[in-house]
Amino acid sequence: MLEPILYEGGVFKHNLVIELIEDLGGYVIQTNFMQTEVLIQMLCPHADISMVEDLAKELRAKITRAPLAGTDIIVISPTLAYQHLPHHACDVAEYMRRQGANTTLIGLARGVGRRTAQISSKERALAEEHDLAIFTFGNFEDCIINKKYVLYKDIEVPCIATGTPELEEVPAYADAYVGGLGRIAHRLRGENEIGALDNLAETAGTILDEIRLDISKDPRTVHPARIMKEIKEQIPKIDECLSPSPITLQLTGARVKLPYSQYKETVENIVFEEGMKLGEIATVLPSRVRDYMLIRILPKSVTGFVI
Repeated sequence: MLEPILYEGGVFKHNLVIELIEDLGGYVIQTNFMQTEVLIQMLCPHADISMVEDLAKELRAKITRAPLAGTDIIVISPTLAYQHLPHHACDVAEYMRRQGANTTLIGLARGVGRRTAQISSKERALAEEHDLAIFTFGNFEDCIINKKYVLYKDIEVPCIATGTPELEEVPAYADAYVGGLGRIAHRLRGENEIGALDNLAETAGTILDEIRLDISKDPRTVHPARIMKEIKEQIPKIDECLSPSPITLQLTGARVKLPYSQYKETVENIVFEEGMKLGEIATVLPSRVRDYMLIRILPKSVTGFVI
């Protein structure tokens, strides 16, 4: 099983870490340079993490487990109005991004109010393209418990609700609840606010680890990171994509930021060195995000093998 880890250290000899990960059969998800420092998101075989830690120690760097790395999270605010969207919703999305996740932030078209709040089928389908959904609610306990559940009760992916009050029980239909993150008119910089964000990141990581464990019982035919690697090598056009993260990894596939109408067949015809094509082990679908494409990898129980 591949473990998501984060390397934090100097630029000097960081290529040795990348070479080691590739030699061990792991994958480099993303590399970010910040002057003389570098952050590398990686997937490493669980049994070999100690080797990476030993090398990092020699380079005076730090290795930490990053359960949000290689995942796709959507942060959903009830509306785009100033009462809901700015400040804490943006800070939640940014904090999840700093922990390694790719995040999408949206405001619902008709999510405002206690009596009229609702989510459209298009918005629901968009949320279900992601690994996890985080709903950023407000200050009123009764509203969170008795009203706002209508926004996420029919969403199939795990959902985390957030708000100001500390609740004794998780609201109906939600997989978890995190308090201390309600309607705030300033950036989240206080000690308690950062603590709430840490709690949210830990909660999200726990849920994503549970999904990974469930997937391991019937593993996908190929790891999503392997698909990312093959796309980069066989479709040079992906390097011309100006969008952040041209290939967004997910736990069960990936979102490729190329026009679906133009590149569907090209992606399906990607050939692995084992001999099969991508279209034989995965389904390529149109994404709700612009004209991008969504890759859903078939499990071993369907194809009968794992590469």
